[in-house]
Amino acid sequence: MKKIFVTCLAMAALAVTGSVNAAGNKDTGKTRSAACAGCHAADGNSTISANPKLAGQHASYLIKQMQNFKSKKRDNAIMFGMVAALSDQDMADIAAFYSSNTVKTGQADKALYKKGEAIYRAGVASKGLSACVGCHAPDGSGIAAAKFPSLAGQHSDYVVAQLKAFSAGKRSNDAGKMMQNIAGKMNDADMKAVAAYIQGLH
Repeated sequence: MKKIFVTCLAMAALAVTGSVNAAGNKDTGKTRSAACAGCHAADGNSTISANPKLAGQHASYLIKQMQNFKSKKRDNAIMFGMVAALSDQDMADIAAFYSSNTVKTGQADKALYKKGEAIYRAGVASKGLSACVGCHAPDGSGIAAAKFPSLAGQHSDYVVAQLKAFSAGKRSNDAGKMMQNIAGKMNDADMKAVAAYIQGLH
């Protein structure tokens, strides 16, 4: 766990000294995001549990994901079609809009909350499973400079789907395979529990 935490800090420090994305205009981004509303809702608080909430997410993370979808480093045919024609400025504007909104948190499954909280905050030593707090913060706010996403309030169904994708290597746009290595140590019960906790985290 300590090794992952140190890696997170090192990557955050590197990101601060790295290239900075172009500043986005949230008002322009609101207009450009109209096509996104069908899946993510007008303000980014998706009501479809399979689609991520974008409201309140770090602009740096959103830009990275759009760039990855466009380059197919993150493979998703629907998202590729949505971002293929976007310029870097378009992405910055859209990201600025969504990041300026407030995420609406959900409720954690009471039956899974305690186990999920334990995994999120302390990991599972017997599995060599690192805690989530090192990269995503105790309150789930993430680390913007390192492009580590905010998780607080995210749909549990979406979180589980992404953990499974990382575990299977179907999603591989994580720096240094960090999430692939972490998710690979989790079973379905672990994923469901931590995802339930994240859904209610605020």
